[in-house]
Amino acid sequence: MAKVSFLGLGVMGYPMAGHLAAKGHRVTVYNRTTAKAEAWVAEHGGGSAPTPREAASGAEFVICCVGNDDDLRSVVLGGDGALAGMEPGAVFVDHTTASANVARELQALARDKGIGFVDAPVSGGQAGAENGALTIMCGGAAADYDRAAPVIDAYARSHSLLGGPGAGQLTKMVNQICIAGLVQGLAEGLNFAVKAGLDGAAVIEVISKGAAGSWQMENRYRTMLDDHFEHGFAVDWMRKDLGICLDEAKTNGARLPVTALIDQFYGEIQDMGGSRWDTSSLLRRLRR
Repeated sequence: MAKVSFLGLGVMGYPMAGHLAAKGHRVTVYNRTTAKAEAWVAEHGGGSAPTPREAASGAEFVICCVGNDDDLRSVVLGGDGALAGMEPGAVFVDHTTASANVARELQALARDKGIGFVDAPVSGGQAGAENGALTIMCGGAAADYDRAAPVIDAYARSHSLLGGPGAGQLTKMVNQICIAGLVQGLAEGLNFAVKAGLDGAAVIEVISKGAAGSWQMENRYRTMLDDHFEHGFAVDWMRKDLGICLDEAKTNGARLPVTALIDQFYGEIQDMGGSRWDTSSLLRRLRR
């Protein structure tokens, strides 16, 4: 079992760190809000530290799950950052959904210190984190990934190395691009069914068994029909992710016309007061 540090105990990080402790790893946690770290230790054991540097000291693996590029830099860099406390040979695994640029930046800094770095954004939402069933997309050196893989197994249903530094983040962008289109299509389909006088649930029961079927359809159509949008991934987070996708597309030349349009639709949801509604709330915009 490994000595592991976990930085960031949000709705994803808290249960992920819990799975590590449950599998017997020796876990030290850090969270910006100290009370959250103390609550985690009371529930799972292990220890907590007041800074990322102290949490990372002596750890074989430092695992991070925070909000965005700036949050990530704040826990990795500087005198109190994790890199300052890590020793050569350790591996940093970043589960933040962030830009490919920051992954490459931090990987280069880690490499100069003899530290491995794997960018490893996740898919599966809060339920996936709580159930230890996340899908994880990784980028980095194969040797670093191979070392980290048995630790990642504690909370992952599947994980793969997709390429060098930044490849995990780029793959997560593809994931979010695909989800945005699926959710908008489902919202339009459900709205059309209701407007046409059909039983929306009955329609989905039929078409979900064919080519139109998707995870979103299977897991979100009932709550969407019930106008209930308090599940999973919030609109604010999706807009952050789609912004990353659109910025990257400006660099690599990819055309994302549908993604850009749906990003605007989510902006309308925010204007409606739905910043914390889940991403399936695109349907409410059509019902206005």
